[in-house]
Amino acid sequence: MNISPESLQAFAQAANCGSLSAAARRLGKSQSTVSEAVARLEIDLGVALFERGPRKLQLTEAGASLLAYADEVLCASDRLARHAAALARGQEPRLTLALSDAYQPKHYEARLQELDQRFPDLQFESLIAEQADVLDLVSQGRAQLGLIAAQPAYPPHIAHARLHMSSEFGLFTAKGHPLSELAQVRPEDLSHWRLLRLSSVANDDPSSDVLPGSGGRCWAAPDYLMLLEMARLGFGWAELPRQLVDAYGFSGLQELRCSGWPRRVTVDAVWSRQRELGPVAAWLLERLLQA
Repeated sequence: MNISPESLQAFAQAANCGSLSAAARRLGKSQSTVSEAVARLEIDLGVALFERGPRKLQLTEAGASLLAYADEVLCASDRLARHAAALARGQEPRLTLALSDAYQPKHYEARLQELDQRFPDLQFESLIAEQADVLDLVSQGRAQLGLIAAQPAYPPHIAHARLHMSSEFGLFTAKGHPLSELAQVRPEDLSHWRLLRLSSVANDDPSSDVLPGSGGRCWAAPDYLMLLEMARLGFGWAELPRQLVDAYGFSGLQELRCSGWPRRVTVDAVWSRQRELGPVAAWLLERLLQA
């Protein structure tokens, strides 16, 4: 069976308009052409699609059942044509973004909605990663773009730009932890308790820690959500994004009062200078920088 898109389109328009002549005008074709297309489709399918009356076409029971399938095929055909046209213009079919939890969710949701509306057929992937892991994903080409807590320096092959937003980070521990009982926490107080610090799968360098009292015992994890859970369970204290605590802390965490905290953390967009950004990635980068 070889069903032509033209036959399906004639069928759908005739069903919508209620007459072959109206369907022909809508399609910009002659009535005989539309009538022949519907007749060929009925032969191909082996069922009558319409009851042809003197005034208006009526769908048969089989026609009403098959109309939804015809619409699905036509929609799929439209998506195929749009996607092929985008690829012909050089648009990449897939985009991966490596995302730090330092980037605020409300901004991310707005950008995703824009991306969906502008590029509905794009295959999009979001990876949660932090610090060196974001840079590693971008360097390998695993991600085209990355959002990362601003670093003091970047490798020469990594391009970067500052976003017009920042996140607030605080020091947190579980309610009931001895540190939570202190009205004011000093660095020497922190040094007596386990630090829960962010690590990196790609390149973990404990010497880069700048947290107060970070020279003692520590546990490490590659993302803030795991650190949050460790802190909630009472295993130590951690530096965490406030928006993450508000979203997932379940009131089990307490922020510590410590000099210099909370602090603002700026966010950078990063990409590889060794790989040219495609049209979608370039558009998303521009929207991230404008927001």
